Amino acid sequence: MIRTFLLLFSLLIFSCQSDSGYESPAPFANPERTIVLMHPTVLNLERFMFLTSQGLFTLPGNYQVVGVYHKAAAYDYSLSHKFLREKQPGNIALVGLEPVLDPADLFAENALSADFRKIFEHSQGVIFFGGPDIPPAIYGAETSLLTVITDPQRHHLELSFLFHLLGGYQDEAFAPFLEENPEYRILGICLGMQTMNVATGGTMYQDIPTELYNVHTVEGVLAQPADEQHRNYYIHYKTEPEVFPYSFHRIRLKEGSIMAQVAGDVSLMPVIASSHHQALQKIGKGWDVTAWSADGRIAEAIEHKHYPNVLGIQFHPEIIPLYNGEVLHMYPGQTQGKTFLEAFPGEEGEDFHRSFWRFMGEVFR
Repeated sequence: MIRTFLLLFSLLIFSCQSDSGYESPAPFANPERTIVLMHPTVLNLERFMFLTSQGLFTLPGNYQVVGVYHKAAAYDYSLSHKFLREKQPGNIALVGLEPVLDPADLFAENALSADFRKIFEHSQGVIFFGGPDIPPAIYGAETSLLTVITDPQRHHLELSFLFHLLGGYQDEAFAPFLEENPEYRILGICLGMQTMNVATGGTMYQDIPTELYNVHTVEGVLAQPADEQHRNYYIHYKTEPEVFPYSFHRIRLKEGSIMAQVAGDVSLMPVIASSHHQALQKIGKGWDVTAWSADGRIAEAIEHKHYPNVLGIQFHPEIIPLYNGEVLHMYPGQTQGKTFLEAFPGEEGEDFHRSFWRFMGEVFR
């Protein structure tokens, strides 16, 4: 009976995929070894495949990946199907969900609630990747002129899914899915962490330079110390497309936290790659802030107080140039760059990032 249900569910979900011709495995065939990737763009798939193939993010040999997306989102996911058709990884399936959510119903039972439950029950964890600004109306704010909204359907999907998983201040009577399985794994990267916060009733600073540092020009940001720059604003000049679109700055870690465990020493201030202009303001329900920018103004990591395997990070440990020895050019006209490994060797740079993925491998195992 259980096998029959799983087969029927797999066929049901698989029918949601676009007609791409990609011969993927049936999704959710092994719920104890299935990891969900939200927003499975080519870039995110490439990064995940690099991390796992290079032994940085070590997973069980029989794990399966299911990329979940909304068919009405802005990204063209046929590119992801094409990418997988060419690479033939053999263990990655893609699922496109169709019902369009009303923004008024994101934090309640809605047209996708049944799909969210099936995904939760048939996977062991989910990763939420980076991306564009969340529509401020969702957290009750007016829209700053510096906020750029490009993909509302993606945000609606991910915000509502995370609310179903974790609950939030929006409806404290709502029973989150993780109450049924508190060991479920969730990792949010950059936008993923911001989505975790907003989904649970938090709010956002819509622009770090203007709201937190009273800086209103690109030149003004670039004149700040490196620890106060949270993305590489040289990309605004658009003169050299190879300029690395991330900045590097240090973070402080909370004693006793997962982040301190990853670093191995709470006194360390790891150097991380960062590319965001928004930051957590009011903290959502259930979170403990466990890492901050060097000056303490920006939340850099959050860990859930009740669910031990739920972590959000504001930085980007998943980008390939941190590990492959690529020479990075940080500003226009730079003639000699350094690799990340050369610029930040040892426990506060390379070692910290490798330790992070070793830890996540243990969490998702």
